[in-house]
Amino acid sequence: MNRKPTPPRLLLRFFKWFCHPSLHVYIEGDLLELYQERVEKAGKRKADWRFALDVLLLFRPSIIKPLEGYNQLNHYGMFRHNLLITYRSILRNKTSFFINLVGLSTSLACALLIYFWVNDELSVDKFHEKDNRLYQVMRNWETSNNVLTFEGTPGRLAYSLVEEMPEVEMAIADRPSFNNKGILSTEKKQIKASERYVSQDFFNIFSYNLIHGNNNEAFSDKYAVVLSDELALKLFNTTADIIGKTIEWDHGDFSGSYLISGVFKTPPSNSSMQFDILFSYELFLEKRPEFLNWDNSNPATYVLLKEDTDIDLFNKKIAGFVKSKLPTSKSTLFLRQYSDQYLYGTYENGIQTGGRITYVKLFSIVATFILIIACINFMNLSTARASRRLKEIGIKKAIGAKRKTLIIQFLSESIAMAFLSLTVSFLLILILLPQFHYISGKQLTLTFDASLILSVLGFVVFIGFLSGSYPALYYSGFRPTAILKEKLLTSTGELWIRKGLVIFQFTVSVILISSVFIVSKQLSFIQKKNLGYNKDNIIYFTNEGKVLEGLEIFLAEIKKISGVVHASNFANDLTGKHGSTSGLNWEGKNPDESISFGNLEVGYDLIELLEIEVVAGRTFSSQFNSERSKIIFNESAVKAMGLENPVGKTVKLWGEDRQIIGIVKDFHFESLYKEIRPCFLQLYPISNQTLVRIKVGTETETLTQLQKFYQEYNQGLPFDYQFLDQDYQALYAAEKRVSTLSQYFAGIAILISCLGLLGLAAFASERRTKEISIRKILGSSIWRIIGLLSIDFAKMVLVAILIAMPVSFVILKRWLENFSYRINMEWWIFALAGLVAIIIAFVTISSQSIKAALSNPVDALKNE
Repeated sequence: MNRKPTPPRLLLRFFKWFCHPSLHVYIEGDLLELYQERVEKAGKRKADWRFALDVLLLFRPSIIKPLEGYNQLNHYGMFRHNLLITYRSILRNKTSFFINLVGLSTSLACALLIYFWVNDELSVDKFHEKDNRLYQVMRNWETSNNVLTFEGTPGRLAYSLVEEMPEVEMAIADRPSFNNKGILSTEKKQIKASERYVSQDFFNIFSYNLIHGNNNEAFSDKYAVVLSDELALKLFNTTADIIGKTIEWDHGDFSGSYLISGVFKTPPSNSSMQFDILFSYELFLEKRPEFLNWDNSNPATYVLLKEDTDIDLFNKKIAGFVKSKLPTSKSTLFLRQYSDQYLYGTYENGIQTGGRITYVKLFSIVATFILIIACINFMNLSTARASRRLKEIGIKKAIGAKRKTLIIQFLSESIAMAFLSLTVSFLLILILLPQFHYISGKQLTLTFDASLILSVLGFVVFIGFLSGSYPALYYSGFRPTAILKEKLLTSTGELWIRKGLVIFQFTVSVILISSVFIVSKQLSFIQKKNLGYNKDNIIYFTNEGKVLEGLEIFLAEIKKISGVVHASNFANDLTGKHGSTSGLNWEGKNPDESISFGNLEVGYDLIELLEIEVVAGRTFSSQFNSERSKIIFNESAVKAMGLENPVGKTVKLWGEDRQIIGIVKDFHFESLYKEIRPCFLQLYPISNQTLVRIKVGTETETLTQLQKFYQEYNQGLPFDYQFLDQDYQALYAAEKRVSTLSQYFAGIAILISCLGLLGLAAFASERRTKEISIRKILGSSIWRIIGLLSIDFAKMVLVAILIAMPVSFVILKRWLENFSYRINMEWWIFALAGLVAIIIAFVTISSQSIKAALSNPVDALKNE
């Protein structure tokens, strides 16, 4: 009868000397059985060496005092021990360590950058002390098939609300200068400045700090102005002792001498209002009395409600306020909280449907998903690698390690990894911040207050805990005998969880890839769409100084410059900044009907300059007399008015007769978010900006000549110009940033997902090394082995694509609904996104599969 092999007496004594007495039963039982199995597999000499090496590596006397036993370890010793084990684990698993470090640090850097961006967006206009009572009056206009929403309101609305609505504590009107700047001058200096025309209570409603002057008396004189501190410093080199001084203002009808009545602190960067100088709204109404009519709309109206006012009841009360003044009006008023205007600016059919808040939510969700993808990688790789450390777990449990101790070890490893990633993420932020400023269009300030630091640290601990929780709780619960006898098999549940997490990763990646394609295609569509006018090679600049003294002469001289095709003047722009009115009447008009018309004030030759098609009649011409009494409509206006053969007919605008001399083809005078609506063009020979079309191919030479001529004509003033197509592009700046950021985020998400896939593929190849070697010896080709290793991952990616396609379709369809003119979402776009994901995944998996397939089977089997 053969005796079973036993470990050397010295090894048994070492165990008894090292371990707690309560563990001796394992030495005499389970460990003895384990040793016997090892002898059968590898021979006695090899079994002795491996068994002794495991114990010596795990329990060095320099780390753990032998007489204290594993469970008697003090906290300092435990910390050092876990740190050492973490360090050894990193050295043994360099690939997974690199993948986790890159994935976590990149995702944390992205999340923090997005946090700063989102925080900046959410802070806009939130600094006003009376924010909870401060509202903007909005106006809905009913058309035959839609409801349009405007910020512009009748010019006298603010006065009437204060007088007639007891719930209103204060109300002001505000008329900005849009894109144009005037010239402010003293005896020694000339500076361009942007102005606003505001009511008396402006500083009582808004929290713009008036550092010199009195809130209640700033606009007591309608020829008084209030300067920003930055503008005052530029003009006078001081902000003190300038009240009462006189300055000259040069800006169209508002040119003249003004008295300084106050100095305010320049609005902060998180204010949606940015201005250099404030004028009295009373002055604006004096120069533009037509805005006193209830059928005209242009200024914005802001109200401060009294405490405890029920906003819903008040909205019902003021809904028909304009109709009570003008029975034919189709305007309905409602209030929107002022601080919501920046984030919630999009309305569809009279209902608030989004705005910039959509992108705030989108980026927040994307940042969350990127973090989740990185955590999934961490969990997957931690779980996979933990399964390779079962021997370590079994021996530790056999010599007395409690489950709690093993859980702490696994969690401390993952938390340490998370903190290391956080450190690297801060370095990445410092590197990427300038580029992020450029992409986002913001100059973000990285302020780490106590709450943010605690939140970040808490989140990192949570990530580490979440990522290490599964291997910590799952593997630490196994019995040591099962582990050491190698009787554990990977559970079906564990495999499904791991596969599910990979599917989730690639689902998010495919959605982001689809988003990149759709957003880019929509922006390309916007850029290439026929707008009804030609915006290329057109510059514009503000009319100021000597130009305003003789604009017709100035334009005539510009037209003589070689390379200038056309030159004209324009009081508005083509991005939606214009007035509107319903004060138009014509023969056959339904008395109960009210149509809102866009009001465009143009100069001679502007229609020719913009190359707007004339479908009937003619354009304004200096060869005819009394052109100020003429009017031109677009096709939508003629259709809405129900006129046939309108050229030559007469309409009444604000009570004055206007003869229709022409009809132009519909063109986009607002953004593509809105459908083309009725508008008319009236002649204003003197207006605040000049447009010049330059001959293609002569841009540089012509601009040089224009600059030289302008500086000679308008001495002392710089030639500041912009291209018209830049204004058009600025309308969609947010979408462009979304497109660019989507590309970056999609790339990061794909990178992190592929890193995780790479790690899992490497792990799978490592576990199947022996199988691969045997298959190669039996004649399997390299491509067959590559297919064998890749098929499982390919299935997961295909499932992810099938899930992502309908989800991305719904998300992107809702985004495209913000545009009145949009692309069609075709199936091949989503198929292409899926194909890109498959190619990327295949390249990632193949790198490990090919490496395994090309390995020498002899080396792999020898190691076994």
